Amino acid sequence: MSRQHPILTTRLIPLVLAMGASFAAHGQSLVDLYTAALGYDASYQSARLQFDATMAKADQAQALLLPTVGLTANASQINQDTLSPAVAAKSYTYDSQTATVGVNQPLYRPANWASYEQGKKQVDLAQAQLASAEQDLIVRVAQAYFDVLGASDSLTFVKSQKTAVAEQLASAKRNFEVGTSTITDSREAQARFDLVVAQELGAENDLRVKSLALNQLVGRQNAAPKPLLSPVVLAEVQPGNVDTWVQQSEDNHPGIKQLVVALDVAKLETSKAQAGHKPTLDLTGSYTAVNYSNGTSTSAGVDSRANQASIGLSFSLPLFAGFSVQNRVRETLSLEDKARADLEATKRNIAQGTRTAFYGVQSGQAQVKALEAAEASSQSALDANKLGYQVGVRINIDVLNSQSQLFDTKAKLAKARYDVLVGGLKLRQASGTLKADDLQPINAQLAR
Repeated sequence: MSRQHPILTTRLIPLVLAMGASFAAHGQSLVDLYTAALGYDASYQSARLQFDATMAKADQAQALLLPTVGLTANASQINQDTLSPAVAAKSYTYDSQTATVGVNQPLYRPANWASYEQGKKQVDLAQAQLASAEQDLIVRVAQAYFDVLGASDSLTFVKSQKTAVAEQLASAKRNFEVGTSTITDSREAQARFDLVVAQELGAENDLRVKSLALNQLVGRQNAAPKPLLSPVVLAEVQPGNVDTWVQQSEDNHPGIKQLVVALDVAKLETSKAQAGHKPTLDLTGSYTAVNYSNGTSTSAGVDSRANQASIGLSFSLPLFAGFSVQNRVRETLSLEDKARADLEATKRNIAQGTRTAFYGVQSGQAQVKALEAAEASSQSALDANKLGYQVGVRINIDVLNSQSQLFDTKAKLAKARYDVLVGGLKLRQASGTLKADDLQPINAQLAR
């Protein structure tokens, strides 16, 4: 009867995995959960609302170039007493209503033009910030998705190992009862079984925690990621030249774009400061209507009305402002240099991060191939040790160690595959080219 255990154990693992795949097939794909996260994640919603606010603020800068129109009106009652030695004293009471419409159109204001250009730059900044938030959300959803799958795989492997160790423990106890093995075999198997039980509890808790994190991210109570189809085929990194990825990062990375905009804004701020020395010229116009009721001091009891229209130019030339303009220019030039230095530092950091991500994916793919070979070797070693244990040339601890090695290798292989998939997304994020469409190739590898 004990000769059937190796066959049973060998078939148990794919059976458990198939059951898990069948259950998860009714779950959600990576694209499904990313779509859910778009409408729920608070960080992304904050970035999107900030984008809307920045767009509205950018439109405000155009008002600096457009005319301003104002209306003023007032009404008053005037009581006037006239005292003169030559004539008798007189008292006049009359009403006055005045309305004025004023128009001012800037013709030459360099500071206003610089502010207007800064406002347009804010649009580019908002777009880069939103793109960065979207890329961050893609990576966070993918990471949480595969964290759950990895934790689920680990639990499945631990349960399979627990079943295999339980069979080995039962076999050791039977062999001890019939006198073909020592009590040491039973105790070693019992110790390994207790250890696997503890590992199972830890794996269950890890899966629970990872599932809660995914649920919170996508706004669902029971998110169930679909597993990868078997066999898993991981695509090679394309393009395969790291310098190409670095060049893409310099051209497309939202972080670099934001600092390029910041440098442009700093240059415009210098232009605004230098405009403090320059004159301004405005076109002005007004129309005033004055209505008198019950006469005036010169026309008692007679209503009258006076209208006045004017148009002209308003010129202003700063002469001296206590060196405030010169000091402001010095300040903005220093801030401009700082923005230039920040941009260069960010370019270097992003280039380094892109190289790290590229080599990380390449290393991960090599690890997957090595672990696939190790899995096959571990399975062969387990089968050999089980056969040796049955014929008496191997002891129980050899079988137990082979089982642990096999299941540990399987867990590492599953995690390595997930790391490569997420690493590919992180590489695209590092190069600034990550888009929601990049999830589709991964989605195609998931169970239907």
